[in-house]
This record gives sequence, C-alpha cells and structure tokens, in this order.
Amino acid sequence: MQFSDLPLDHRILNFLNRKGFADATEIQSLAIPHALIGKDLIASSKTGSGKTLAFLIPALQRVLKTKALSQRDPRVLVLAPTRELAKQVFLQLRAMIEGLPLKAALILGGENFNDQVKTLRRHPQFVVGTAGRIADHVKDRSLFLNGLELLIMDEADRMLDLGFAEELKAINRMADHRKRQSLMFSATMDNTELHYLTKTLLKAPQRISIGEANAPHQDIEQRFYLSDHIEHKEQLLKALLAQTPFQQVILFTATRVDSERLAKLLQEWGHKSVGLSGELSQSQRSNIMNEFSRGHHQILVTTDVASRGLDLLHVSLVINFDLPKLADEYVHRIGRTGRAGNKGTAMSLVGPKDWRSFMAIKTFLQQHIEFSQVDGLAAKFKGLAPAKSLNPKHKPGKNAPVKAPRSKNKPVKRIKSAQGVDVGDAPMLRKKTKLIDRDED
Repeated sequence: MQFSDLPLDHRILNFLNRKGFADATEIQSLAIPHALIGKDLIASSKTGSGKTLAFLIPALQRVLKTKALSQRDPRVLVLAPTRELAKQVFLQLRAMIEGLPLKAALILGGENFNDQVKTLRRHPQFVVGTAGRIADHVKDRSLFLNGLELLIMDEADRMLDLGFAEELKAINRMADHRKRQSLMFSATMDNTELHYLTKTLLKAPQRISIGEANAPHQDIEQRFYLSDHIEHKEQLLKALLAQTPFQQVILFTATRVDSERLAKLLQEWGHKSVGLSGELSQSQRSNIMNEFSRGHHQILVTTDVASRGLDLLHVSLVINFDLPKLADEYVHRIGRTGRAGNKGTAMSLVGPKDWRSFMAIKTFLQQHIEFSQVDGLAAKFKGLAPAKSLNPKHKPGKNAPVKAPRSKNKPVKRIKSAQGVDVGDAPMLRKKTKLIDRDED
C-alpha cells in the first residue's frame, strides 16, 4: 500500500513525500486504516517496523481534520517507557508538525517539574512523555485529560515490565472513556498483565500482529562467540572491531561502570567512543545521543538505556559485551541495527556468567545457534551442563546448614532489581509537598 492510497490530509502527504516515504510498511498498512476510522487498536510488530508513523499519522490526521473537544486539554497523549524512546517519538512528531499552527510538549522525568507546568499551560495539542512523570502532572492537577481524544501507549509491555501499571491505570481514569480512542503497541500480546490492561483501557480493540517477537530478522546477521573471562572478552572485542567493517557501533554492557571503562579502553585503541548510562543527567544523555547521531562518535557504549526506540540508520554493528538478563531485551538490542531496509550485524560474547541468559535467548528465538570463533582466540569455555534437579526426598546430612525460621512478626523486605535497565522516570515519591524524582539504572 502507498500512503497516497490513504485518505490523508495533503499536509501529511507532503511531509511523507519530502522524507521519501512512498510505500507504507506492513504495520502501517494494517494499523493506519483502523486508527483513521476511530477504532481502538492493539498491535504488535518487531522493532524497526515503522510503528511510530503507524500511530503518529492517524494522530495528526485527527487533529488536522476534526474539531477539538477542549481548548485546554491536550488532544493526543503518547506514553513511552523510557526517556530516550519518548524523545525519539517527539522529534518525529515535531518534524511532522513543523510549519503548522500546532504545539507539542515533551514531558520527561529528570527535568524541572515547574518548567513543565509552564509548558503545559500553553495548551499543546500533543503531549509526549513517560508514564511516571505524566501521572504526577495529572495528580498535581497541572495536566488535565478530560478532553483527551487519543491515548497512545508505545511499547506497553515494556511499561508494565518497568512497573508502570498503576500509573497507566491512573492516567486512564482521568480521561473521558466515552470520547477517547486508544492505540496500544506492544512487542508481544502473550502477557497476562497486558491482557488485563487491554480489557481495562481499550474498547473492542482491533488486534494486529505482524510476525512473532522471536522471528529471525532477515536484515540482521547474528553471531555468538564463547569467551572465558572479561579479559578474553576484551581481546575478542578488539579483534572483532579490527576485522569487521562498520559505520557506527552500539556496544551493550551490563553496568554503568563497564560502560565507562570500555569507552576509555576503546579510545586507547584508537576508536572515537563515548559512554552512556542512566547515571548521567537528561541533558548529558541528550547531548551524547545527538553527537552520536551526527557521527561525532564511532562507538556508543551503553547499558540497556539505549536498547529501545532509537532510530539510528548508520549503526551497522551491535555488540553484546554482556548478554541481557531478559531474552526479549536481546531482540530490542540487536534491533538498533538492520533498520529501514539496511543490513546489520549483531555479535554477542558469551562467558560463564552469560550462559543462563544465552540459554534463555536460545529458547526464546527457537533457533539453532552455532558459535563462531576468532583465529587465535578460541575459548576454553564450552558452556555449562544443565543443573541437576534436586530430589525433594533427599534429606540434608548432619553438617548441612539449617535455615533459621522466619519470624512471623517481622515483615520480609523484597527488593526488585533494576537489572541494569534505565527506567527513565520511575514512579515519583511524594514526601509532604516535595516532589522527589527517582531514577534507576
């Protein structure tokens, strides 16, 4: 399908023509017609499939062609799981409305709350933001959603993974259900919590699924290398970068400390590299990403803060120095390359500490994986044998440690690991009247 086949405003078609977008992708061809007639929608598609335009085009069409329900409230609200993804959506939206009498606001955690209140008082038609900070503006009554016409949830599954279910429900309660259309995009639909949220937020939604989340990406070549330890990984990394042609590289690590260390090591090897993590301020992270997108750096070393939403066409190589703990996160990491019809390569270093993650990824992908080797750097490590199941009838010996009984009166404190993922603006904590923004990386 071509965009010209759709009943779109000429200003949208002019924008698409200027950008060289003539043919709609599969998700755009299926999602846009349903969204244009006001249907609620839940759609899943792999990363890099063009879903951002799949929801921004009908959103802009609605604002251009229909009368606003409210002059005060935003007409369209786009929610994203992380700051980076929200900013990417906002930049695409801002390019689409350039020269039009429309305003858009970007509302993120980590930025001045009062400045955002002033921005919202200018009554933008579009608001793009992260769920935690948007929910706090709703609670603070600096953002009203009674007149909201279109609620868009990008990567809804990821928002649930990061603990934003209550914020999504709170936002939903403050919007008028009778007049509102909702579009939900998710990497997968096989999620119990997502299914419950769908029933709560959407009205008789049209369901669209483009491929499976674990389907092989035809434009990405995947390679796996066994490694013995961190020094061996560094040797492999140096050799792979020396023998692999690339435009730009994203190198994923497990921790902020490793991101900083490897960025410096790469600089010593003669590569223009920079480290990125959630520990940095929002302005610092934005500057780094802007510089990387303009080609000032060859290699971006980062945690999972950059695994989703970034559309960087010159990234031809992704390297997992450490594998992610979640299998679906692997798919999002390697999806930073092979975008918009370009070819890409993804390489992963698998050591003893990565083995459990590797087995989870292998199961998730449902693909046969053979390990590659670098001449002269073959690993002694060949994988771990499956753990033997414990016999429930087995009784510990006399010298076996005995667990202390749990006190009935003392509550057990449960700690949820952030798993190295940048949550952007996790739910804000309120203490009296002071707002405290909690960041996790």
